[in-house]
Formats: sequence, C-alpha cells, structure tokens
Amino acid sequence: VIVSPDHADWEYELKQNATFKVQVFKDNVLLKNAIVDYELGPEYFPSEKKTDVILKNGELTLKASMAVPGFLRCKVIAKVDGHRYEGMTTVGYAVNQIRPTGHEPKDFETFWSDAIAEARKIPLDTQRRLLPERCTSTHDTYEISFQNERAGSRIYGIMTVPKKEGKYPAILRVPGAGVRPYYPDYNPDIITLNIGIDGIPVTMSEGVYRNLVGAGLNCYYYMNMNKRDNYYYKRVCVVCVRAVDFIYSLPEFDGRVGITGRSQGGALSIVTAVLDPRIKFLAAYHPALCDFTGYLNKRAGGWPHYYRSATPQPNEVEALAYYDVVNFARRLKAPGIFSWGFNDTVCPPTSIYAAYNLITAEKELKLYLDTGHWTYPEQDERLKKWMYKQFGK
Repeated sequence: VIVSPDHADWEYELKQNATFKVQVFKDNVLLKNAIVDYELGPEYFPSEKKTDVILKNGELTLKASMAVPGFLRCKVIAKVDGHRYEGMTTVGYAVNQIRPTGHEPKDFETFWSDAIAEARKIPLDTQRRLLPERCTSTHDTYEISFQNERAGSRIYGIMTVPKKEGKYPAILRVPGAGVRPYYPDYNPDIITLNIGIDGIPVTMSEGVYRNLVGAGLNCYYYMNMNKRDNYYYKRVCVVCVRAVDFIYSLPEFDGRVGITGRSQGGALSIVTAVLDPRIKFLAAYHPALCDFTGYLNKRAGGWPHYYRSATPQPNEVEALAYYDVVNFARRLKAPGIFSWGFNDTVCPPTSIYAAYNLITAEKELKLYLDTGHWTYPEQDERLKKWMYKQFGK
C-alpha cells in the first residue's frame, strides 16, 4: 500500500495543499479495483474518514492542508483477500514552529538538583561480576550493579571493557520502554554500559521478564503519575545520573562519556545530559515523554499517550510537568545528534519537535522520513560513527 506525497521532502507551508497518491500493489503489479479505507488529517485527529472506497483505475488522489504547525497523516488500509494491509505517509507543516503545549514548573531545577543530592547521600556500593561466556578476544563483559536513590535500591546493567590495558572513554546506553534482558555492545576501545531501570538483574531468562510485565511491572510508566515525588520516572531519571557516577568510579575510565538511547531511552538521553553536565554528547532516536499535554490541546502528545483517551486526575498535569522532556530540552547544553521518521505512531513527530525546537545547543538532525518506530541499519551506523567521532575515532 503506497501513499506518495507530492513533495519529496514531505514538508509544506501552512495552508498549502498536500496531494497524496494512493496505490495498492500485489506481486509488484498495480491492483485494479482495490478496496480501501482511509483517514486524513492531523496525527490522531483525522478530519476525514472514508470506508470501502474503490480504486477503479488502481489509484486514488487525496488532498488536505493544515493552517497550524504540525503533522498531517494520510493512512490507508487496503482490504485484499480477507486481510488488511496498511500504508501511510505523514507530512509536516512549518515543523520548526511547533512549540510545547504544557507549562514549566518554577522550581524545576531545584526539584531535580535536590533529588540528585539526596540520592548521592547513598553510597554506590558498586559490584561487577565477570561473565566469561560473553567475553570476546577484545572485551571483558560484566554484569554490574550499584545503589540508587536509597539503601538497597540497586540498579543492574551489562558492561564491556576493552581488555587491552589503558584508559578509555565510555558510552552509556539507556533503555527503551519495556522489561527485558540486556546484552553487551562491543565498541572498539570504548567502555559501553547498558543499564536497566527497574532494579532487577538484566541477565535472567526471558520468561522471568515476561512474568514481570504481566505482574508487578505492568504499565510501570503509569505508577504514581499524579505524585511528583513518587512517580516511577523520578528514580529512573536519578539512576541515569548515578550510572554516570558509576562510570566515573571505574579505574579504566578516561573522563569522557556520551549517552545514547531510543524512544524512552532517547528521552532519558536528553534528561541525563541536562541533569549531569559531565555528559559530553548525546545521540537520541525518536525520544518519548515529550509534550504530554498535547492531547489536551487537540494535538498528538508523546508516548505513553497519557491523555489520548483519558482525562487528567487531580495533580497529574502539574506532576508530569517535572518529567516532560520539553522542560529538559530547553536546558540542554551538550551537543547532540537526533534521528526519527515522520510515520512514527508511538512517538509522534509533533511531540518530538515540541522538544527539539527548544534545543539551543549544537544539534544535528538526521531524518529517515518513512520510518515509524524503528530504524534502518544505515541510520544506526550513521549515529554510531558520529559518536565515535566525538571521541576522535
């Protein structure tokens, strides 16, 4: 199902019509008389919906525009042989003018500096255990752990350290959403630390994590979301700073550290680089947790889409403002490279641009327009090379 816009860069001026050509192919041949449903309009707020439209000559032309900055989506579902096949294209309108819909707490910086100071009263109590089966000829691999914001609250990760004697820079990888095991990354002449955020070992069997998703960690991102001081992400944001503390405790570390992640991890990359100025750079893919209140203003908001189908409970909007990535983005000082696509339905580009447009630090954006909440191998390679370059490699 191919939905082709008439602008190669997928971008338009306000009130300018975007024209979409819809085609359905089967075995690489244009399918005549295909039957489709379609939605057309702003992300998650389609203004036009049609069902059972017949593509008599194998094509359908649709037009729409937007009068305000944002993204316009044309989503088409072809119904063929009893199955449904989806295609979409999302185009941008004045994307550099998108701004957040929420507010910034007056004590934002004090709140976070106090939280970090309190956590640092707890000794790290670092531990690392060699994992011989995951070592290579060039790297040793360890499961590591350290204390977080209170005694007994441990965080686990998996770390690779070059075997060759010397001191090395480090990359901190922060995770996307979900509960899962973690695996080592082997970067030449670089220490790489992948951390979990849930306080459980990261080397257990897959079944353990599936059970946790169905039990105590089910929808963890909703836990205490109306309580500023007890929201799940408070300890998560703090632990990312403590992970930098851990890296600085390593005798093999040379004092240079960058951070990277995607989705939830893209958000945490921005957050950590703001909360800890020791971070030299960041590489963030399609960051989540941006502009929570978008849906309250008839606009797509960021993952986890809190208000897409629910209304705020007392104190929620005020509490979440301390965790909205837009309020970190405006404070970012570290240089960064960013990457996403316009077809992302998990982290809508409207929400991402609401944060990205506030960044005044040195920044580079690499768009892969047709991607959703996934990346191409060459996209990953591009960001990895950029990170290596920051270390002079």
